[in-house]
Amino acid sequence: MISNNKPEREITFFNKEPEVQVGIMSGRLINFELYGDFRCQGFQNRFNGPFTAELQGGNIIFNNDGEQFQINDEIIFEPADPSSDSFLIRNVTIGIDFHWERKEKQRFSGSLKLKKDKDKIWLINIIAAEKYLQSVISSEMSSKSSLQLLKAHSIISRSWLLAQMEKSKTSRKGKPGPNLSQTSFMTDKEFIKWYGREDHTFFDICADDHCQRYQGITKIFTENAKQAVQQTKGIILTNRGKICDTRYSKACGGITESFENVWEPIKYEYLSSVVDYKFPPDNFNLDFSDEKNAGKWVKGKPAAYCNTANKKILSQALLEYDQNTKDFYRWKVEYNQQEISEIIKTKSGIDFGNIIDLVPVERGASSRLIKLKIMGTLKSLIVGKELEIRRMLSKSHLYSSAFVVEKQMGSNDIPEKFILYGAGWGHGAGLCQIGAAVMSALGFQFDEILLHYFKHAELKKIY
Repeated sequence: MISNNKPEREITFFNKEPEVQVGIMSGRLINFELYGDFRCQGFQNRFNGPFTAELQGGNIIFNNDGEQFQINDEIIFEPADPSSDSFLIRNVTIGIDFHWERKEKQRFSGSLKLKKDKDKIWLINIIAAEKYLQSVISSEMSSKSSLQLLKAHSIISRSWLLAQMEKSKTSRKGKPGPNLSQTSFMTDKEFIKWYGREDHTFFDICADDHCQRYQGITKIFTENAKQAVQQTKGIILTNRGKICDTRYSKACGGITESFENVWEPIKYEYLSSVVDYKFPPDNFNLDFSDEKNAGKWVKGKPAAYCNTANKKILSQALLEYDQNTKDFYRWKVEYNQQEISEIIKTKSGIDFGNIIDLVPVERGASSRLIKLKIMGTLKSLIVGKELEIRRMLSKSHLYSSAFVVEKQMGSNDIPEKFILYGAGWGHGAGLCQIGAAVMSALGFQFDEILLHYFKHAELKKIY
């Protein structure tokens, strides 16, 4: 572990376990069920059973067993017995805009808040941070994973959560910080957009992949998940006296990506690129500014922790619906001319005509494209960053932006087919979940796993 050169400032914001407000879903008409006795301020009633809630005349109207209640702005249902009472929400959409999008029914502990937001109602779960984390590590990973892997994930999930809450508190106080209000810009020749954590107005974080997967107590069914959180309670990763904004993705593809290349334009030394193995790969040049090196890397299968086909290990890092993805380390996608031109037109809102070429402009340290030039018969445009490129070239999202392109030419110098050869699954910054699962299986302890992926970081217990 590398020590910081500057004296560490004590982290004082979180000296006890905080409560977290998680936005689960929103809509004009909401159905939910309360199991147990729930109380609400201003009402003598004890609430339980099935409910509907909808907006009428600017108010929230909720119905329970034929009885109707009206509130203006928000209401909080608090459990009489937090250890046993719960609530159920049906048709929660998970994996929004990704290729695994689906609906689930989910059960939650803690309190339920209904909050009016213009023409919709938000369902928000208020829950203690450590209870929240038990669900997160069971939703992001399999709760049957090894204890060391779950402990590592508990710490990065806790660090990420508290870092976002600290940012929100700083922002609300009006303290100066990086000006990130402009997350995109467009000229005639270039469109660059990056996706940070959305600044949620009515809650701390959302429940889907855009923040951290949180699917309630439905997913918590092993002692390992509970022990992992309990044994690491209050432990986070820090760097130079600040909570690390820890990130993670499914598979880095052999090298992790630097934070600033895929997220906000801020450089964090603990989120710099690392080779996902015990030594640099043989016979590969990692200077991906040379397209020959990028092509050899993406089409090759260098040794890496995340380069595994071991089903037992993969079942730890991938939930059942994630396991539908078989080719995460190296993959291939093919589009004919009509498919790719229609996808790009739909996603960009721009008619490029026939697509003539996809030209790499800039790559990051993991070979992920940061800028890509889309050349059409009617329009040419440079697009970025990583997630925008993935979004622009798929009906959902490409697995990653670490890809090289081959064309099959047709008549009139118009390509009739584009073949994309790719590496990795996700943005690649921070911890590689499949790589971490392999490290755990090889006997690495949770702290060794964390300090492999987060250089210049330190473990610290803050409550």
